[in-house]
Amino acid sequence: MDRRSFLKTSALGGSAAAASTLAAPAVAQGRITWRMVTTWPRNFPGLGTGAQRVADRITAASDGALTVEVFAAGEMVPALQSLDAVIDGSAEMSHGAAYYWQNKSVGLSFFTGVPFGMTSRELAAWVRYGGGQELWDELYDQFGVQGFLSGDTGTQAGGWFNQELTGLADIQGLRFRTPGLGGQVWQKMGASVTNLAGGEIFQALQSGALDAAEFVGPYNDRALGFHQLRKHYYTSSFNEPGLATEVVVDKAKYQELPANLRAIVRDVCQAEYDQVPSEFYANDPIALNDMVENHGVIVHENWPEEIWQGGANAAKELLTEILEGGDEMTKKVAQSYVSNLNVLRTRTERTDLTYAIARQKYFDISDLG
Repeated sequence: MDRRSFLKTSALGGSAAAASTLAAPAVAQGRITWRMVTTWPRNFPGLGTGAQRVADRITAASDGALTVEVFAAGEMVPALQSLDAVIDGSAEMSHGAAYYWQNKSVGLSFFTGVPFGMTSRELAAWVRYGGGQELWDELYDQFGVQGFLSGDTGTQAGGWFNQELTGLADIQGLRFRTPGLGGQVWQKMGASVTNLAGGEIFQALQSGALDAAEFVGPYNDRALGFHQLRKHYYTSSFNEPGLATEVVVDKAKYQELPANLRAIVRDVCQAEYDQVPSEFYANDPIALNDMVENHGVIVHENWPEEIWQGGANAAKELLTEILEGGDEMTKKVAQSYVSNLNVLRTRTERTDLTYAIARQKYFDISDLG
């Protein structure tokens, strides 16, 4: 789907939804309707479609006992006010990324993506088995909500630039869209960093308000049209090595649900966490090949050594600042994250990485199909 198609669909959906945004959630003959607000344009590949799948699966699995209606970014509230809509009761659910709310607590960023941090499999292991979910629950209790992992983009791309980057000197003063802790790392490296919702980035690049931007990867980036404005594309990054999306629910209303409906919400989110990366893995190579072959995109698979090292130094400095100077809740989250990362990375680096390097070196089957 191209940029104009899904943005047009999003705009049409917004006008249709406007009349119902203030309606109370429906409860009829034991059936409940919840409203889900999202940070994504309607039908946005992988993320907007992922939010819709969550809603559809909950509705289907409950046989309509819990029906979820989706309001895309801007249809009920602006994209980056989705969590606030759940907190203030305007909606029962939101679908977004926890690091969008780091102004409420830096600790939330650890449940989305940490520069040089956990891959998606490592993050799921921490959340499910290493105490991460319990800390997430404790953090979100402050706001009367509960979060669930609901999607995974895998390792994200580095972004779109006017020219090839040769070192840290090229970053100084660069107006760069990149969110979360990764954004703070780029700021430490010398960039001028801002965060914008996905649907706002193209215009900022087009107007010159931004020099460069990163969002997710080829599947999403092609839909947003970045290849029309910038031609130098870095396909690997340290910013978000395993980005997770989240579903957030009003905790009181969630606890009021019957046990079977609570289980459906929880299990659908977990299933979607495992579904989304398959969608990205299937579509990223197709989108990238199209942008290279048909739109003149120049791919850079690696950063200059100076940028890799500068990013690593800045990421360690940032984690140290959080561990030493953050609020107590954030420090608890960060300490758990770092402790688990030091264990979990051994599985990735000793087994998965070794295999991937060996396959690349020894197993060329490009002539087979």
